Amino acid sequence: MAKKVSSAAAATAPTAADVKSIAPVSRIGRIPVLGVSPVVSCGRWPARGFVGEVIPFEATAFREGHDSIGVELLLTDPSGRTTRHPMHLVTVGLDDYSALAQVTAQGTWTFRVRAYADEWATWQHNAEIKIPAGIDVELMYTMGAELLVGAAKDKNRPVRERDALARAAELLLDTSIDDAARFAVLSDPEIERIVKVRPISGIASESETAEIRVERSRAGLGSWYEFFPRSEGAKQREDGSWQSGTFRTAANRLGPVADMGFDVVYLPPIHPIGTSFRKGPNNSLTPGEHDPGSPWAIGSPAGGHDAIHPDLGTVDDFTWFIKQAARHNLEIAIDLALQASPDHPWVTTHPEWFTTLPDGSIAYAENPPKKYQDIYPVNFDNDPEGIRAEVLRIVRYWISLGVKIFRVDNPHTKPVEFWEWLIATVNAESPDVVFLAEAFTRPAMMQALARVGFQQSYTYFTWRNTKEELEEFFTSISSETADFLRPNLFVNTPDILTEYLQFGGPAAFTIRAALAATAAPTWGVYSGFELFENVARPGSEENIDNEKYEYKPRDFDAADAAGKSLSVYIGMLNKIRRAHPALQQLRNLTLHSSNDDSILVYSKHLDGAFTPSGAADTILVVANVDPHSVRETMVHLDTTAFGIAPGTPFRVTDLITGNAWEWGTDNFVRLDAFVEPVHIFHVEELNK
Repeated sequence: MAKKVSSAAAATAPTAADVKSIAPVSRIGRIPVLGVSPVVSCGRWPARGFVGEVIPFEATAFREGHDSIGVELLLTDPSGRTTRHPMHLVTVGLDDYSALAQVTAQGTWTFRVRAYADEWATWQHNAEIKIPAGIDVELMYTMGAELLVGAAKDKNRPVRERDALARAAELLLDTSIDDAARFAVLSDPEIERIVKVRPISGIASESETAEIRVERSRAGLGSWYEFFPRSEGAKQREDGSWQSGTFRTAANRLGPVADMGFDVVYLPPIHPIGTSFRKGPNNSLTPGEHDPGSPWAIGSPAGGHDAIHPDLGTVDDFTWFIKQAARHNLEIAIDLALQASPDHPWVTTHPEWFTTLPDGSIAYAENPPKKYQDIYPVNFDNDPEGIRAEVLRIVRYWISLGVKIFRVDNPHTKPVEFWEWLIATVNAESPDVVFLAEAFTRPAMMQALARVGFQQSYTYFTWRNTKEELEEFFTSISSETADFLRPNLFVNTPDILTEYLQFGGPAAFTIRAALAATAAPTWGVYSGFELFENVARPGSEENIDNEKYEYKPRDFDAADAAGKSLSVYIGMLNKIRRAHPALQQLRNLTLHSSNDDSILVYSKHLDGAFTPSGAADTILVVANVDPHSVRETMVHLDTTAFGIAPGTPFRVTDLITGNAWEWGTDNFVRLDAFVEPVHIFHVEELNK
């Protein structure tokens, strides 16, 4: 007799429709896909890329039980075309998947990660165990054939694929052939290729869609050279006064800069300079009547941020200079320094843009104990709308003259939200415009500026000199912040002459140039570096007789003739960078080890799928970072980082000297800092 169900129980038992209606929305998905990257601040800002960059995509995916899953990246370019990129399991047991993909067009890309039940892989795994053991043999063959028949009916597959799948299904069911022939279907290369391109899949889940903002290649790749146009062609008269260099005379420097392989010439502020509280030589407060003052003290009766210093020439001279640079395949970057001298027109027309102290004076710039009496900082909380409108007008003006790159002075002393607004507004109108943040400041601020839009950033590179410091730094820029911050590794600036350069001699300059040029796709040099200028003003980190406060013409030709210049070496570095696509990437740096605390070892590898030639490219750098020593030690390489099996010999060729050796996993090196402190090796397999 059937058990009677109470009317109360029957009334409360939910139907399938009830369950569906009351079920909460699933956030995890049938096959969980978590930890997708690159994603910046949970998607608050888009991740960043530049045209030609190879980006690692990662995700964690898994399912219940032991059935196999497949994971793939679905990448959509700005035109709306979506491509599929299979992701591989990185670490068995950790469910982390990865794929590399190259972004090839400027604009907004989107991506999502799809995880699916890989029915063929699950069946294949089970069949490889059961069939040889004689367990459920015919059942396993039947299940495999059903999967293949179902896939062969998919009209989205090419006819050739469908025919191959159908033939394989017939073989699995054909009991008249020998067991080996049937079992061989499990590892048939053609079937493997077919299911790799278009898997036989079941249930699936997808991650949320994320964005990548891809900018032009110069936003992430280039070699920069900084010089003061007023010093190029400057001449001192008999009475001690100076005739300033001009854009016309400075154009003579463009050819030699291009010959060294640089892509960008950066000019400090080219605007009129104030006379009130003008700084004299070596930052003194007592300038002479002919001292030119600091270009960063912007503004005089001749104009402000939209004017050119009369000594440099006219607007026509400047646009001519830009055209001359273009003839040498050089772009011109100018300084955007949002501050004013006491003589700037803003001080009269918009005094509310500054901070007025209780005594009625305007606050000048300070970074205690440093004082900049010749500069008034802008107060962005006073009339923010008016300030925004004026800065946007200025930037648009220089863009109209042909400028596409702005090096921004001290952006960390202005509101971050201002930069987010300005860069977004400018890039919406002019997507090719690049902003470089000169922000030597706290990590949180530096990284925030990058997140909100700055295409490039100065870094702590100049102060990272030991092996341990450099390993930590290179790891940071190539992985930890690479989704949003693009480092520009300047080796020196008018403000920075580190102790390493002051006391390391020519070897220190060679080492720093080699590291900067190979560790990141963008690096920079301030004029005079190639001449080993290393004397600091006492008690400071700046060059003595600093060019910020006086004219400084240099005889580059004489230095070259005397063998007292690094220009040839710098030219070789830039030539190597252009010839080797592995050096044109940021995220592909791998650290290796040595037995010496001063021998730094790292490689940069790029798979042939992403190189113009179709051949893989590997650069291996072995550097003695102690400029005062000769070092002998063993270096130990993880050759799998550049696609060579452990224990397999390979050839390394020094791209500076031309010397070549046969190397393996463990190798002896001798690096004499006074002769050749750095090996820049091209790695090639011996059978190629």
